Amino acid sequence: MFLVSNILKVQPESLEPILKSKLKTILILIISIVVISLLLFRNFFFKSTYLLKSFGELSVDPQIAFTNNKPTFLEFYAEWCEVCKEMAPQVSAFKDEYEKDINFVFLNVDNQKWSNYIQKFAVNGIPQVNLFDKKGNLISTFIGKQDEMKIRESIYNLEKEGKAYEEIINTEFSIIQENKNNKFSPRSHG
Repeated sequence: MFLVSNILKVQPESLEPILKSKLKTILILIISIVVISLLLFRNFFFKSTYLLKSFGELSVDPQIAFTNNKPTFLEFYAEWCEVCKEMAPQVSAFKDEYEKDINFVFLNVDNQKWSNYIQKFAVNGIPQVNLFDKKGNLISTFIGKQDEMKIRESIYNLEKEGKAYEEIINTEFSIIQENKNNKFSPRSHG
């Protein structure tokens, strides 16, 4: 009995370094797999954020869009807007499909440069999509998360003459946040 109890006491102590070593190896392996997965699949995990960041670069200048006799898809968005992130893949697909026939203009509401357009089109919630016919007449306004088929139908109707204005608001939208980075005070020297 004495011998068995002594062996049991010694055995866990001798196993402890081996278990610590194995646990450390397993932990390093798991961390490595997670890091490699994030690197390999970063476009999948962060696709909508990447798309939003690229919208500004892919945008037609609004001055050109309203004067080149093509219909215009104008979206107001922000990179922090969760609904904008959700809709980014859908909007990107529209752009890929229709960009030969329609101007795609993307205006970030956090960029002070676009404040005149934000005021002109009374943007209070984002994403806000305004669709204009080729003469520059506002045909549709979508605020918040929208059904793909409803937007597609409105894009299709851009070519029809005499289409009545329609506004579609969904309760899933982001309220524009005040951009304090662009505020100036007499002491800001800006």
